[in-house]
Amino acid sequence: MTRSFISPSKFVQGEGELKKLGEYVAGFGKKAILVAHPDDFARVQDILDESLSDTDYVHAAFSGESCDAEIGRVVELVRREDADVVIGLGGGKALDTAKATSTLTKKPVIIVPTIASTDAPTSALAIIYTQNGEFERYMHLPKNPDLVLVDSGIVAKAPTRFLISGMGDALATVFEARACIKANKPNMSGGFSTIAAAAIAETCYATLLEDGHKAKAACDANVVTKALENIIETNILLSGLGFESSGLAAAHAVHDGLTVLEETHHYFHGEKVAFGTLVQLVLENTDEETLIEVLDFCRSLSLPVCLADLGVEELDDERLMKVATHACSDLETMDNMPFEVTPKDVAAAIRTADIIGRTW
Repeated sequence: MTRSFISPSKFVQGEGELKKLGEYVAGFGKKAILVAHPDDFARVQDILDESLSDTDYVHAAFSGESCDAEIGRVVELVRREDADVVIGLGGGKALDTAKATSTLTKKPVIIVPTIASTDAPTSALAIIYTQNGEFERYMHLPKNPDLVLVDSGIVAKAPTRFLISGMGDALATVFEARACIKANKPNMSGGFSTIAAAAIAETCYATLLEDGHKAKAACDANVVTKALENIIETNILLSGLGFESSGLAAAHAVHDGLTVLEETHHYFHGEKVAFGTLVQLVLENTDEETLIEVLDFCRSLSLPVCLADLGVEELDDERLMKVATHACSDLETMDNMPFEVTPKDVAAAIRTADIIGRTW
């Protein structure tokens, strides 16, 4: 049995690190394509103007959706401009678009998350959506980013909801890792989990419980503290390494299923994953102590614990089965659970998790 552990070539985190972006770009070439949503670009334009003053770069204004059409547009721009490196800046979808572009053009990629809302920055994976925002497929990439550069000061100034969403995404890491290991299922690179990956997943969960609330307070105050640094690292690096080198299971499959409901499109990835984690715990019939611990953690940070928290006020059986069937499709990770799971099982677990979240 082959074990594998994959990670970005380099991870750098600290307050003020964005000012060094130009130095890092110079290590890859002279011309760059920057993939960033106009709003994210505007937030840090002053810093970029300074840090990239000696860099020839073109801003490929990101449309907001990581879809085939948008990726194709950026790929064409990279080729037309004969760029040496791709930079992804902003949130998960812009970063996934940059990573996919890097793969298709065979150019190195620098990932610069300005929020800590998901573990997308470190992975060799891009989530592809339709132009309407529904999950379409996972795009497995041949390598992880060449550099992940995180400026903690920028993250601290972003709305706290992004940080909390990242904690919702990271919350699933240990439970999905445990499921994959128990089921003896391969990780995202096709190997099996290492001791290191399993330990990282466990540390991810422990750090959330220890520093999550303190980090939220720091982000509310727009300041950088040790707790905030720890949670930024947890949301981006520990969760990223933990999920990719151990595997995904029900929580993310449920997230993907929920995307068929239009009313959930206004909610962040990690917010849907948090509810998906509760659904996974119901599927596993986990012990009550763990379930209450996860519920309390989510409630204390205002993470969704029921369907209404995701904007779903009414869910008839027909729409519920669409969610459950999508979550169990061949493209999903539901079969990484250590027992057979059918759409009927998922539908029942969603109903049950919803009641638990509303009434416990």
